[in-house]
Amino acid sequence: MDRKKFIKNSLLVAGAGPAVIRSAVIDNNIDELKPINQKHIGFNHIPNKEKERTMNSIIHRAETRGHANHGWLDTHHTFSFANYYNPERMHFGVLRVLNDDRVAAGMGFGTHPHDNMEIISIPLEGDLEHKDSMGNVSVIKNGDIQVMSAGTGITHSEYNRNKNSEVRFLQIWVFPNKKNVTPRYDQITLKDSDRHNKFQQILSPYPEDEGVWIHQNAWFNLADLEKGKSIEYNMKDPRNGLYTFLLNGKIKVDDNELNKRDGLGLWSVEGVLKYEGLENSQILTMEVPMAI
Repeated sequence: MDRKKFIKNSLLVAGAGPAVIRSAVIDNNIDELKPINQKHIGFNHIPNKEKERTMNSIIHRAETRGHANHGWLDTHHTFSFANYYNPERMHFGVLRVLNDDRVAAGMGFGTHPHDNMEIISIPLEGDLEHKDSMGNVSVIKNGDIQVMSAGTGITHSEYNRNKNSEVRFLQIWVFPNKKNVTPRYDQITLKDSDRHNKFQQILSPYPEDEGVWIHQNAWFNLADLEKGKSIEYNMKDPRNGLYTFLLNGKIKVDDNELNKRDGLGLWSVEGVLKYEGLENSQILTMEVPMAI
């Protein structure tokens, strides 16, 4: 996909009113993105050092992410999105979008459509108001997780409910393993104590399992790891890859040191992965298939 076509099919923000953001139409057709080329999975972003790329791992340093400040929206993109385009940073397996968004007080994303994408929102600060074409109206805040299966098509909007403080949240898109499913919405509140020095599962492929679920063979976990403590992660499916995003702190994953907002992608993982807290840290892991 060339740059012009990529931008055309990405989320573009048009003008803003006093409290309303109107978004251009989004085309999320899964076929618009080329299938994963395995030899490119390990390619790192150009500013990173050569030593940070190996045969089965990739580090995306926080400062190498795409960045855009629209005034009302200050966002960092781990993978190519909207006006940020890097052919070597299109996705990690079926993990297509990992956006770190800050939305100004009273502002937000106007009503726009999605289809055939699993969309996960994880609030970090503030209150995010959600409305969609399925009739859902809700507010999510830190400690919640929200998921939408766009399937055959939905429209929705997201706004900062607060008029005097910003909202921060992660916006994550995952390619589904089933197309044109019936759209669905869910949100749950998580217990902080369930991730104290351990991994707390927040997403899986199974409705009856812990956390929310999506149409994909994927598992997400959160952990609050104290300095000097260590925990282990066991892959659910050895064919999957694991992407670690460090929300805060400093950790060591095997021989890789990560700082705040760094990302580490691993595939062909053998055995268990050890996470060591070099500082008090908040960790998000996303285990995903490496092929669509």
